[in-house]
This record gives sequence, structure tokens and C-alpha cells, in this order.
Amino acid sequence: MTAPGNLMQALFLRLKTDASLSALLGGAGLLEQASDKAAFPNVTYGRTSAFDLETGADNDNDQLVTLHIWSKAQGEAETRRIMDSIRARLDGAAFSIGSRGQTRLSLEFAEARYDEDLAVHHGLLRFRALTQEAASQTAPMHVAQE
Repeated sequence: MTAPGNLMQALFLRLKTDASLSALLGGAGLLEQASDKAAFPNVTYGRTSAFDLETGADNDNDQLVTLHIWSKAQGEAETRRIMDSIRARLDGAAFSIGSRGQTRLSLEFAEARYDEDLAVHHGLLRFRALTQEAASQTAPMHVAQE
């Protein structure tokens, strides 16, 4: 299992080491949470959900992770460039977090829109994070013989 907090730390570490994304964000644009004093553009953590699709129960092996992109630039081009940079860095990425196995990301949802109430362009990226338990950690698979 990969705890949601550990996963978000690993994602942000990967994003912080991306020079092209840092250039787009002007340096310190990766934030754990939104702030009224934050410079634009920026990226913030969103909701992380751990679940089992079949049962609806909590399951840290299958998580949805949301990142929010915020821009006050004219038009949505800046928002889209930042989203594309994050997508290129994270979609299909694999992480080894702790000793539990490998977590692989896949993009599930992307949206960019203008938020009139906040007067900002808002991008949303939602990734699915599936953790495959290490072979030594899982029970052996039994195959029925005929």
C-alpha cells in the first residue's frame, strides 16, 4: 500500500525536479494548498481518494490524485502548457514508494476552464495511481488443475 501523503510527496518531488515546469511556474509554483498570497501561475494538491472500484471500500492500492493549475494570464494557453508539462512528466510514470511495490500513474481526466467567480483559469488533472504489491509481499496465486 502507498499512503496518499507519501504518494503526493513523491509526485511533487518529481514535478519539482522538472526544469521546464519550474520555468513555466516561475520557480516556487508548486504548493501543498492554495493561498491568497500565492503568486500565479501555481499548482496545488487536490483531493486524493483511495478506494476499491468493486466494493467501494478504502484501498490505498487504487487511488485518484487531483492536481489544480491556477493562472491569471490572458487566455488559457498558459494553463494548457502547464497541464501538458505535468501530463508529460506523470502520465505513465512509475514510482517505488517504500517497500510495498511499484505505483504506476495514468491520466484519468483533464479539464481547463475559466472560473468567472475567481477571475482565474483553472486546470484540473486527475491521475489514477495503482500500486502493484511486490511479489514477496503477496500471497501465492493458486491455479485450479483439471
